[in-house]
Amino acid sequence: MTADTAAESLARLAAERVDHRFKGLPPDADGLTVGELAAERRNLFTGGFATPVLALSAERLEHNLRLMETYATRHGLAFAPHGKTSMAPQLFQRQIEHGAWGITLAVPHQARVARAFGTRRIFLANELVDAAALRWVSAELDADPDFRFVCYVDSVRGVELMDAALSGAGRPVDVVVELAAGEGARTGVRTEEECAAVADAVARTRTLRLVGVAGYEGEVPKADQERVTAWLRRLVALAAGFDEAGRFEGLDEIVVSAGGSAWFDAVAEVFAEIPELSRPVCKLLRSGAYVSHDDGHYRKLTPFNRVPEEGALEPAFRLWTQVVSRPSAEQAFVNAGKRDAAYDLDLPFAQVIRRDGAERPATGVSVTGLSDQHAWLSTTPEADLEVGDWVGLGLSHPCTSFDKWQLIPVVAADGTVVDYVRTFF
Repeated sequence: MTADTAAESLARLAAERVDHRFKGLPPDADGLTVGELAAERRNLFTGGFATPVLALSAERLEHNLRLMETYATRHGLAFAPHGKTSMAPQLFQRQIEHGAWGITLAVPHQARVARAFGTRRIFLANELVDAAALRWVSAELDADPDFRFVCYVDSVRGVELMDAALSGAGRPVDVVVELAAGEGARTGVRTEEECAAVADAVARTRTLRLVGVAGYEGEVPKADQERVTAWLRRLVALAAGFDEAGRFEGLDEIVVSAGGSAWFDAVAEVFAEIPELSRPVCKLLRSGAYVSHDDGHYRKLTPFNRVPEEGALEPAFRLWTQVVSRPSAEQAFVNAGKRDAAYDLDLPFAQVIRRDGAERPATGVSVTGLSDQHAWLSTTPEADLEVGDWVGLGLSHPCTSFDKWQLIPVVAADGTVVDYVRTFF
């Protein structure tokens, strides 16, 4: 897919019609295209939007994109942010414009979405053994010499299945051996000896090409700086051992990849220690949750808390809800629940209250539970809260925020909606 075609694909999103599929958008906007609605520059609070509505801060989004671009450059890292966090092609493109090497994804459907919108480089952080998906990958590689695709291998059996599915392929599929983060961790090869056996299996095929090693340090059991650093050094040693054994003969570069959103400072530190190998090393960081950040899980764990001189990410999401019931002085209910708010790690956080155009802190208000379409609020005596008030909620874990909203308003600080982000989950 050419760059022009990619731009055309993204432009088609603006031609999509607004209708009942997209919750929170103004009912009187039905029939407009997304582009036409964006051009109206409506205000989120006075422009007819219906609660609940999820808003993505334009300024904070741009800040986070720039910060991680700067971070990766400063530490000599290539960057393939995990796109499963958002599954939003417009954000994929903005990340690439901010220097990303490509996009990391997890399953074939996500890769197909990325390709449909012109993504040239995809790192699939999974072993891919589905024959139909492998045939699709092979066809994409054969049709587009500029397309780069890399995925995990973590078993001899997986290599055999991939090889059988790719019989007749024109270009080999690039693979990296996934080193597990330890016993009891998620996927990956548990020992270096088994890693060598998987690499040997790849070498016996014509359809696969070993290009490096990878893994996910976020799965290290009882993760802390010491344990994560030790595992990352195992990963680097595995790459060096493979190189010494001649397993990367004929490559232009060796891929060494890791990096979730909680320990990328450790990744940067250890990857800086990678010794000189026979070929240049692509030090590929895959952190993805930074794009919107959050008010809970990653805000507590972000490496920027440990190394504040590097900068600070900013939570970019706010879920606007409305008080629909105030049954007692100690309790209130707003009209957003599990269908609208991320809740897999932490409950939402009551942050601000809006009434008659004025905004103030949500003093004395906390979220204690979620039903399907309601959030349960506990209110103390100092809480000033009435039926009809808008309540802005901060969210934890962006990975499960994007998937609940198909079209998300991008909102400037003054409330003007400047764009809309389309998601594909």
